[in-house]
Amino acid sequence: MAYEGGCHCGAVRYRLEGEPAYVALCHCSDCRRSAGAPVVAWAAFREEALRMTKGEPRTRNSSGTAMRGFCAECGSGLFYRNAEILPGLVDVQSATLDEPDRLPPGIHVQTAERIAWMEKAHELPAFERYP
Repeated sequence: MAYEGGCHCGAVRYRLEGEPAYVALCHCSDCRRSAGAPVVAWAAFREEALRMTKGEPRTRNSSGTAMRGFCAECGSGLFYRNAEILPGLVDVQSATLDEPDRLPPGIHVQTAERIAWMEKAHELPAFERYP
């Protein structure tokens, strides 16, 4: 299988070949602060599965051995690498895929750091558009 995606402004585009090792929702504080969101969806692929098709992401060390790739133009988070914890893998923010529905999350990770109200977020009223 092939998957394509990119940043919000289109300056960085990528292609993935193959299937992910896992797709997860991460609740860690590092992901939350990096994304400005209560949870981040990740799809982990073998490093060789990723190919840049337009532009190059900028990389920043966010904590210890954690390296985060993002678009220098619009700031969209794209990739996470940690050779110590996830050797040979690149985590891709799956919401940046052109078709994110193709890779639904299968697990929650780092729930020890989950924001307490996220545990019941699915119980909130839902509106198809802003009410």
